[in-house]
Amino acid sequence: MSTAPQGWSYGPWHEGPDPLAPPIDLREALDEIGREVMDGASPRSALEELLRRGTRNTRGLDDMTRRVWQRRAEIQRRHRLDGTLQEVRRLLDEALDAEKRALFPDPSDDARFAEAQLDALPPGTAAAVRELSEYPWRSEEGREKYDQIRDLLGREMLDARFEGMKQALQSTSPEDVERVHQMLSDLNALLDAHARGVDDIDERFEEFMRRHGEFFPENPRNVDELIDALAARAAAAQRMLNSMSAEQRAELAELAQQAFGDPRIGQQLAGLDARLQAMRPGEDWTSSARFRGQDPLGLGEGAQAMQDLAELDALAEQLAQSYPGARLEDIDLEALERQLGPDAGVDARRLSELERELRSQGLFERAPDGSLRLTPKALRRLGETALSDIVHSLRGKTGERQTESAGAAGEPTGASRPWQFGDREPWEVSRTVRNAVLRTASTGGGRVRLDVSDVEVVETELRSRAAVALCVDTSWSMVSEGRWLPMKRTALALHQLISTRFRNDALQLITFGRYATKVELPELVGLEGVWEQGTNAHHALLLAGRHLRRHPDAQPVVLMVTDGEPTAHLEPDGTAEFDYPPQPRTLVKTLSEVDRLAKMGASVSVFRLGDDPRLAAFVDLIARRSGGRVVAPEVDGLGAAVISDYLRTRRR
Repeated sequence: MSTAPQGWSYGPWHEGPDPLAPPIDLREALDEIGREVMDGASPRSALEELLRRGTRNTRGLDDMTRRVWQRRAEIQRRHRLDGTLQEVRRLLDEALDAEKRALFPDPSDDARFAEAQLDALPPGTAAAVRELSEYPWRSEEGREKYDQIRDLLGREMLDARFEGMKQALQSTSPEDVERVHQMLSDLNALLDAHARGVDDIDERFEEFMRRHGEFFPENPRNVDELIDALAARAAAAQRMLNSMSAEQRAELAELAQQAFGDPRIGQQLAGLDARLQAMRPGEDWTSSARFRGQDPLGLGEGAQAMQDLAELDALAEQLAQSYPGARLEDIDLEALERQLGPDAGVDARRLSELERELRSQGLFERAPDGSLRLTPKALRRLGETALSDIVHSLRGKTGERQTESAGAAGEPTGASRPWQFGDREPWEVSRTVRNAVLRTASTGGGRVRLDVSDVEVVETELRSRAAVALCVDTSWSMVSEGRWLPMKRTALALHQLISTRFRNDALQLITFGRYATKVELPELVGLEGVWEQGTNAHHALLLAGRHLRRHPDAQPVVLMVTDGEPTAHLEPDGTAEFDYPPQPRTLVKTLSEVDRLAKMGASVSVFRLGDDPRLAAFVDLIARRSGGRVVAPEVDGLGAAVISDYLRTRRR
């Protein structure tokens, strides 16, 4: 039996995050944070900066904030708030014109008296509408226009306090007016009962919603939710009135008595406003806004505009994340999508997910002082990126080759031994000649000739590990000249290389400004540049020597990154003495420490940043006295230079 092929149809995804959306790129985000941290920012501020700026595929909080303020300015720039007054004036003029056209053909005194009444109407719109409340209209069109005024006023007054009411009451009959009056009366009674704290308030609320639920599309679940919704709308309506002129407010207050031709509606609404203001004094009832556009808004539209402005203000505060304990989960995504569209909601969700993933993946931890810092896991990822960039920059370089050296088998121990087949160690010349002389003398021969049995070679021990001291200059010039971040990335890359490929090597990071300090990688990455005078290379080399002596079985490697000649040295009492130009005593003490390192078999490789002739002359002296070398890389090539030299020295 065959079955018909099953068909599928595809549509928009509505069940949460888009399953086909590209995954969050944590590595890119961490690299951005790492750059900020190494440039002197705290991990917390670096994370906040990333969220403000956004990523390659996600707009940041700053962009959304900018759009919020643009939207807010657009509302105020486009609209004005006297739409209801203008519409009432228009309907009134049309009603009067229709009535006068109907009276003109009638020669009776009654017609002339009616015309006199119309001519004597007060100039104010509200007063004229009130005067015409008992006028016997002859024109059916005029009567209809006047009734439209009353209906419009009623719908607008309700719409200003109940969202969507204007559309729900497109046409009103006396029964509709009575139903609205009954709802307002029951609502005020419910609020009074709630204020008194009656026991059966929940039952009263359920009964109220059963009778009048059609007026509340937001479908509140209890009295408090009902009051919250009504108070927010009523406060917006009050702010709209505050934004009008005193004359406009007076006109509206008088026109409110004509709503639906029933003064009870206006009275009930005034009572409702008073109750809501007493119950929710925390709402903004007093502020105002300046509208300067040409598009007139009715009362309901004006109240909605004021609500939009308040919502935009709240969104701006949420997006700023400047209050204590701020989290991206605080952002009202529904409000954001209402104001800026669905794309903004997607971006906000992705930023929130990014922040959550960065925290949950163990990339941040609390320091003892309560601050946020990068974890070893995060530092490893930053190191991988830094090392990868350096390796990439080294690819394609030509003209480099590895050469064998005499000491490839190890370092001299001070002893010698007879040569054996396959030995590649250098000869111990004095012992070899002595052996030949003694052998010749014992046999009674004359001329001394060398024999294979005479040869002795220098005894070496194989050093399979290295002790590495990376000394980095942290004086203010490193910050001001843009060398701070490359210096930290170099340390990261070297630490990553040693911890992954040469795990037996012992790396010590040493910073030196006025004083030198041994630091761990997290301290160096988070180190902030500070203004202090002094480049104490003497202290840095002293600490480097201590590190090398703790590892006598390791090959000594000293790497120094600096952009200034030594201007400070350490005194016996532990204080640093600074002077510029450098004192001869500073130079002597620095070079004496270089000599001590050289006696331990350590050559000092100096990476000179900058073109200071005095610095160039001094580091050349260091290299000559220690058997090291000087490298003058560009700032962007510092990491590649250090890594290459470390590998070269280690091979040697």
